[in-house]
Amino acid sequence: MAECGRKALSLLEAARSRYESLQISDDVFGESGDDSSDNPFYSTSGDSDSDNYIAEAGEEEHHHHQKRSDKDYGHSGGAGGGTSGAGPPGSLSRSQAEEEGWTETLQDVTVPLYKETYGPTQKMPGTATALDFFQLFVPDNCIQNMVTQTNMYAKKFQERFGSEEGWCPVTAQEMKAFLGFVISTSVHRCESVLSIWSSGFFSNQSIALKMSQSRFEKILKYFHIVAFRPSQGSNQGLYKIQPFLDSLQQSFSCTFRPSQTQVLHEPLIDEDPVFITTCTERELRKRKKRKFSLWVRQCSSTGFICQVSVHLKEGTDSLATLKNKPQLHSLVAKQLCQNISGKNAIIFTGPSITSLGLFTEFSKQDIFCCGLLSTRKSDCTGLPQSMLVCSSTPAQRGQSHVMMKGSMSLISWYNKGHFRFLTNAYSPTKQGMIIKRKSGEIPCPLAVEAFAAHLSYICKYDDKYSKYFIFHKPNKTWQQVFWLSISIAINNAYILYKMSDAYTVKRYSRAQFGERLVRELLDLDDCSPTQ
Repeated sequence: MAECGRKALSLLEAARSRYESLQISDDVFGESGDDSSDNPFYSTSGDSDSDNYIAEAGEEEHHHHQKRSDKDYGHSGGAGGGTSGAGPPGSLSRSQAEEEGWTETLQDVTVPLYKETYGPTQKMPGTATALDFFQLFVPDNCIQNMVTQTNMYAKKFQERFGSEEGWCPVTAQEMKAFLGFVISTSVHRCESVLSIWSSGFFSNQSIALKMSQSRFEKILKYFHIVAFRPSQGSNQGLYKIQPFLDSLQQSFSCTFRPSQTQVLHEPLIDEDPVFITTCTERELRKRKKRKFSLWVRQCSSTGFICQVSVHLKEGTDSLATLKNKPQLHSLVAKQLCQNISGKNAIIFTGPSITSLGLFTEFSKQDIFCCGLLSTRKSDCTGLPQSMLVCSSTPAQRGQSHVMMKGSMSLISWYNKGHFRFLTNAYSPTKQGMIIKRKSGEIPCPLAVEAFAAHLSYICKYDDKYSKYFIFHKPNKTWQQVFWLSISIAINNAYILYKMSDAYTVKRYSRAQFGERLVRELLDLDDCSPTQ
């Protein structure tokens, strides 16, 4: 028993060493106390779900075997023997691949040094409060605009439908309190913000006295970021939220510079995972399907969300008109990466974004990529068919096969299923290692280790980010986007707090930071978080 314990400990230490070498900090922003989590990729628990992100790619082998016909299509090739099954649309036969320059002769690839220093761009004092960090993204002038637009909308509404008894224009202080009340639903996990004034389990008398329920409901009724539709604009479907999103994006860029390694993905945005598991089927059916998609570019060293891209699933914006998902996701990726060209950043992508065409275009902008491929979800145009179909010869765990075209590597790696990766960010001649407590060391190309580590970190990070999910669920799409973006702003504010001198003064956890922010927005005298 003791020997097993020492072996597990040595594996964990080896894993942490490799983890740090891949530029992922396990605790850069001090996820301590109740908020701490095990290393998100090199987990020592037997029931770790850190592989969930790439599990869908592994399912493709099962999907392929189910649909395999008796007749072989295409040319034989691949690791360890012939292949069977038709390749995905746009893939190349063996002769076509050779003509296009694909070869099994491997060469070393080196990514130039990152042309950017990473971290916060301004030094916050040790006396900085939670509200100070939040207002780096939602400053007073932004709140004042909410006041102006809300009052304009209320005036116009009452001119048309009649005045409302007891209404008076909202003030900046009231707007801050309004934000604080709604944000409190993330701290206390209450489904309805109106529960604050109730006598039930989620009532919160400590903040309820700051504003009457009647006054809150009136502000909620008229709340607006943009009161009236502009005569022209680039994104008419999101016109009520676009100015705020633009302001938020600019503040993200101005306050933080990400590390070299970044991830493009759709973050968890619907509900807190724990809450979903407690919902009845009837309650889940009552929830309306989201009418928008949100993608982010996220720093994989800290979790800071650097850029956000929102588009409507139905509407007139340019993305909504694209029915081809790889084409749509490629355009999203270009939007998210438009500010990092020329810096030698390394971008990790999921199957819906990964494609040879996009990665080649990014390489001309000094953006290097590493992405998981899916024969069902990825655009496989220009890739060798022999690398995309399963070998007829059983593969051994950890076995890999690589082909190159210029600096681009196409990797097929086996680990209880075939996983395929496309990259120009990692040399195919360098080997990596995936370390698990039960399985021990599993050899793999370095690109596979890097991808799994970075993406698993982001998936695990969703659990931390979900602590700031705002549970208030409005019906209007623009309001859903607004409160989601507020959640992202709080997340980023907390990361900057953990990287500042203020954290050394008072070491607040995520939950404590959120509670303190609520009390400061409500301008309560006692701003110390409850334990």
